[in-house]
Amino acid sequence: MGIEFESIVDHPIDEVFAWHTRPGAMRRLVPPFQPMTVIAETDSLADGQAVLGLPGGLRWVAQHDPAEFDPPHRFVDTLASDGPASWPARVIGTWRHTHEYAEAGAGTRVYDRVDAIVPAAALRPMFVYRHTQLAEDLAAHRAAGMAPMVIAVTGASGLVGDALTAFLSTGGHRIIRLVRGTATGPDERQWDPDNPAPDLLTGVDAVIHLAGASIAGRFTDAHRAAIRDSRIGPTRALAEVAARAVDGPSIFVSASAIGYYGYACGDSLLTEDAAR
Repeated sequence: MGIEFESIVDHPIDEVFAWHTRPGAMRRLVPPFQPMTVIAETDSLADGQAVLGLPGGLRWVAQHDPAEFDPPHRFVDTLASDGPASWPARVIGTWRHTHEYAEAGAGTRVYDRVDAIVPAAALRPMFVYRHTQLAEDLAAHRAAGMAPMVIAVTGASGLVGDALTAFLSTGGHRIIRLVRGTATGPDERQWDPDNPAPDLLTGVDAVIHLAGASIAGRFTDAHRAAIRDSRIGPTRALAEVAARAVDGPSIFVSASAIGYYGYACGDSLLTEDAAR
């Protein structure tokens, strides 16, 4: 039982292994067709712990095995328990996932083996997705050819923002989430959409602005006004702060349900939305 799955990716082994060590890797690898969400990514492939959310408030806890950590060639995680919400997942018995990497010419052989009672047919779609996602992300980062940047993102917790920040961080970029509530760590900054602080974007290389009222629901006059007002005013205010920052961004991208506009920015930084 379980599965063995492998593929060759056209990237050096050090680059492939490094991708897996970065924040966002697990979020990129969990297939959207599975009823799982990433609650907490591991802080170390050597001995850290990752937590996935399952339906009904249950948890899947993956514990990394320090005895099997051999960078850039291997890491291993096993199913573990951490509180009552994680106990039901243990009914599947043993789950041991071995991740191995080996040089294959100029590329890397990526090999996964899961030892479990779960049949291979049930696991195969997940691993097809994972290997495809890895190869496509690595190819996209190579094509972009961008040196690591500090990127501030509004709307980072949304559907697009969550996927985008995971993609960017696996490419080696540092993500600063601009949040409306209290910032909880060094990678968050609190911002007021109507009156952002003058130093909000200090030390930032690029801004991706995704925040705005949801378009879900009936398009009443009030709803349309909320959508418009949440985009035009805050975009203008954020663009003005970016343009005035002494050590601020040189790139500003604004995307919303009413359009997508990106400009390299300088002294006259504006998006089309902000210019209206």
